[in-house]
Amino acid sequence: MNKIIFKEFEVEYIYNKKLKNSYIKIDKDFNIIVKTPNTSKVFINELLHDKEAWIQKQYLKFQQNRPKEIKLEDEVLLFGDIFSVDREEFLFLRQKLTRLKIVDEVNILKCYHIFYLNKAKEYLPDRVEYFAKIMKLQFKELKFRKLKSRWGSCNSLGVITLNSELIKVSKELINYVVVHELAHLVHMNHSREFHTLVDAYLPNSKLLRKELKNIHLV
Repeated sequence: MNKIIFKEFEVEYIYNKKLKNSYIKIDKDFNIIVKTPNTSKVFINELLHDKEAWIQKQYLKFQQNRPKEIKLEDEVLLFGDIFSVDREEFLFLRQKLTRLKIVDEVNILKCYHIFYLNKAKEYLPDRVEYFAKIMKLQFKELKFRKLKSRWGSCNSLGVITLNSELIKVSKELINYVVVHELAHLVHMNHSREFHTLVDAYLPNSKLLRKELKNIHLV
């Protein structure tokens, strides 16, 4: 793996003689990768200098949209904010943590998962029922699971599944996901009609959708 330091960034460069042009790619973890048919480090540095404004802009976006991290056993991420685990409403989580026989990251994360799943089951059904009522829609069943790549789903049978991790984001974003999945009861696609339906109940849905896309599931 070839690497070069540019400003404060470590850049990986991949030589491929079959390429006609050089490309800069930045992944979700802000790894900068240059693919080029040119082996000259001078050329790569010049390319990075030419694209410096774009790289810095992407870095700023990365910093702003970075997932919030908590100190395990000390903090809880809930509704977009970080709270101390010592708060009264987190008694269940504290009890789970203190009963662990083997205290390691895997078991601690299991305790957090159970806590978030319970919180999701406690908070989200009311939001689904509320929006289903005002949208005049009926769903068959509501399920909860920890999903890796999506916030929710709705199938043709009317079964809505919500990601238990959804309880970590703001209540406004939760409302967006709920309305989004309910709208699939009418439109099983992301057509213009689908987005029009979502917009009818959440006028700022476009901004919320963009914000949610920038939150990375872990």
